[in-house]
Amino acid sequence: MTLLRDEDLAAAFDHASRSYDALVAANPGYHAHLRRSVRRLGLPGHGAGLRLLDLGCGTGASTAALRSALPAAHITAVDASAGMLERAAAKPWAHGVTFVHAPVERLAEAGVTGPFDAVFAAYLLRNVDDPDAVLGAVRELLAPGGRLAVHEYTLSGRAVHRALWTLVCRGVVQPAGTVLGDGALYRHLWRSVVDFDTAGRFADRLRTSGFDHVRALPLPGWQTGITHTFVARRPEETR
Repeated sequence: MTLLRDEDLAAAFDHASRSYDALVAANPGYHAHLRRSVRRLGLPGHGAGLRLLDLGCGTGASTAALRSALPAAHITAVDASAGMLERAAAKPWAHGVTFVHAPVERLAEAGVTGPFDAVFAAYLLRNVDDPDAVLGAVRELLAPGGRLAVHEYTLSGRAVHRALWTLVCRGVVQPAGTVLGDGALYRHLWRSVVDFDTAGRFADRLRTSGFDHVRALPLPGWQTGITHTFVARRPEETR
């Protein structure tokens, strides 16, 4: 199958937004894993005075994780899907969050400018045409020493983890998505993981994009070997 991209992918997420929260809630550990990835940023205190950028916020699960761990931070949340963004902005915790409707490739045009103290990107990088370009732009948006956490489906490279991912998608996720009228989106999501980097390859991609202190950290439960947190930093400026 051909992967969805750009406007087609945003439109598919628009359509799926009405049921997206219910479907992901059926994934054991979904919200707890996002909160764990936020904690792995290692940001101090309650986030007072910090500027955080949530890229690809969807219906706001990642933004809620940031608010939970760092309630005093100023958060800018960006997504290319108007439908998903509308759902996020309507959540009870969303007061004070700045929501921006824009593709991640056109942040400057949408008025999103740095420097940010940290960037959080969940389930995003495998869905863009040019992840290297997006990572380069993220690096420039970070303050020197600023931190990046990428929470992403990135397979370990072991056949058992690829097989488990396919089993879950074909046995549970895709049938449920088809019933809801979103079969094409959930077929895309399965394929986007299979076609994307392994965890080791993505860590190398971060280093090549100019980040240091790169670590790939597994997540627990059934997603071990399937989903990872990647933490990295923009290097400090040298004189």
